[in-house]
This record gives sequence, C-alpha cells and structure tokens, in this order.
Amino acid sequence: MMSSARHDPVTTPVVWMVLADKQGDNAQVDIVAQALPWPVIRKYVQVRQEFAIKKPAVRAALDHIDLEQSDALKTPWPNLILTVGRRPAMVALWIKQQSSGNSKIILFGKPSSRVSDYDLIISSSEILMPPFSNIVNIQYPLMRIDSDAIQHAATEWNSRLSQLPKPLIAIMIGGPTKPYVYDLATADTVIKQAQDINNRQQGTAYLVTSRRTPKTFIQQLRSRLPENCQLHIWNTNQNDNPYKALLGSADGFMVTEDSISMMIEVAKLGKPLTILPLSTRLFGKLDRYRRQLTGKLFSRQNDSLLDSFRICLVRIFYHIGVIRQVRDYRAFQQHLFQQGHAVRVGQTMKTPEKPLTDNLSDVVTAIVSYSKQDS
Repeated sequence: MMSSARHDPVTTPVVWMVLADKQGDNAQVDIVAQALPWPVIRKYVQVRQEFAIKKPAVRAALDHIDLEQSDALKTPWPNLILTVGRRPAMVALWIKQQSSGNSKIILFGKPSSRVSDYDLIISSSEILMPPFSNIVNIQYPLMRIDSDAIQHAATEWNSRLSQLPKPLIAIMIGGPTKPYVYDLATADTVIKQAQDINNRQQGTAYLVTSRRTPKTFIQQLRSRLPENCQLHIWNTNQNDNPYKALLGSADGFMVTEDSISMMIEVAKLGKPLTILPLSTRLFGKLDRYRRQLTGKLFSRQNDSLLDSFRICLVRIFYHIGVIRQVRDYRAFQQHLFQQGHAVRVGQTMKTPEKPLTDNLSDVVTAIVSYSKQDS
C-alpha cells in the first residue's frame, strides 16, 4: 500500500541517504550529509551477489537487493533521498514510487537512466550531462579526506616505509572502464614508470592495486616488475593495506587515468600527482571524438536565439535516445593540468601551489534551496 511522504514546510524534512557498498561513491554523499542543516538517516542496502557485477536494468525495484541484510525500508517515507550509483538509485526510485512521488531523489554522479527520473542531479565535470534544469554542475567530485586516519596510518607504517629508498612514489592502479582497457600496453606503461623510479631515480615505486584491477594484469606486474619494487594487491582484508599510509608518507603519486577518486584524494592533499595514460579500445580515437562532440552539444555557449534553438534540439535528441550522458575522463584531467594539480607522464612532478578545493558549500546551498522550493 502506498503512503505519502510527510513534507510539512514548517518542520525539518525527513532525509534518507540510500547507499550500497561502494565506499568511493558513498563518500560523496556522506560529506554532503554531514554539511546539511538537518539530520540524515543512513539506509544501507546489500546488493545480492548475482548483481554485484551484473548490471540490472534501472527501474523502481528491490529484486536486486538482499532485504534481510539491508536496513528496513518502510513508512514514514522521507521527503528527500540522497543516493549514488545504479543499484541504490533503483531502491530510491522504488521508495519514490511507494510515496506516490512525494519522496524527491537527489542523485550524485552519472545517472544510469534518464535525467528525468531524478529530481536533482549533482554532477561533476567528468560527466557530460544534457542541459536540463534539474542538474547542478560542479567542477570536481566531492571527496572527504580523513586527515587523522591518514596520519595514523602513516605513523603505523613508518618503520616499514621510512626504510625504503627515496623518493617514495606511490603508483595507484584502478581497473578497466569504458573506454580504457588493462592490456599489455597498459602494463608496459606502468612497468616503465616503476623501472624509472627504481633505476634512474634510485627511489622506490610502491604499487597498490584496487578491487577493479584484473588478475591477468596483476600477474603481468608480478612477473615483470623490478625486484626492488613494492607491490600490494588489494584484498578483502584491509588491515594491512598501505594505501592511507602512502597518502601520508609518499613523496609523489602516479594514478591511472580511470580512477578519478584517487586523483581527487591526492589533489585535495596537495601532493605531487602524475596521471598515467591507459590503452583504449579498438575504436578509442573515434570514442574520444564522440565524447568531445557530446561535450560541445551539451554546453551552453551563449544566450543567442540560435544557441537556444540548438539546446532545444539537443533535448529532443536526448529524449528519443540519440545522445546520452557520458563520462569524459580526458576533459576532467585537463582541469587538473590547467589548475596545476597534476602533470602528464614525462613532466617533472611538482607540489601544487595549494590543495584542490571543492564545491561542497554550493551543493549544500542547492539542496537546501530545492527543499524550500519543493515545500
């Protein structure tokens, strides 16, 4: 039975954040929840094992969720739902359906379905979004840096890391995502940089993989890395993971270009950062042109009648499915390069003049303003 959400403009709105197990995604919502002027109720949903990798079709549904292992989803329904990612968003859509549309969804990141499915979308510059009024554009993803945890980890690891030859350069490795592949050429790129650090610079390359890093790629690293390199392979036991310690102790960082969250962490700490290029798929150049064209089509160039007509056509093309929102990693990296937060491979690492700052206050203002309008 459906029940309307309570939305009395005189009272504090009821706010839920619906999250699954992707910590990088969740961090964007957590940082906003802590900054909002209202209490936020955390609702964790456990994705069923068969949908951990398989992508379910986006719709208002709970059949991809293990309800026994998830937090209860029951009335009174919230006024606002903060969520991120395909699978939690499906739960948010289901909640909105149960509330007869009164629960409003604020989605962070790239939607896996149509923009119109959500009431407000917080989108950073790596995501090319169509020009609709329910989108709030920010330059960089929102990431919380736990300085105390980083310092604690650096202290715990000091006896191990301090003995290694300097400079200590952390090479942080992500995993394949369109349009990038982790093939032999990508392995060659990573290994070449590690060899340069250990041999020419007489330092230490400390490689850290992620849960997305393919096993075949890890095997390449194991068999071909110089003996004096350090390699940590991600596993479910995070007690002995050097990632945070390296954030606090490394002299510089190299991050594969697929991992925006790791780039942001390093940049927000104000540490030297190099972005490692990856191989692209068979039609990589064509894919790049497609993303560039999408960016130009979606952009607002001026207030002329002609540009307004172009935007109108773009919205029509979006509605009929000719063009869709898409990520443009290279455009995002260009922001980092231009603002001095990162350099390309082959350039000298340098400490930025100041750490990267985000648009958290703008996002909080947008959500509070939306809540008042919706009242």
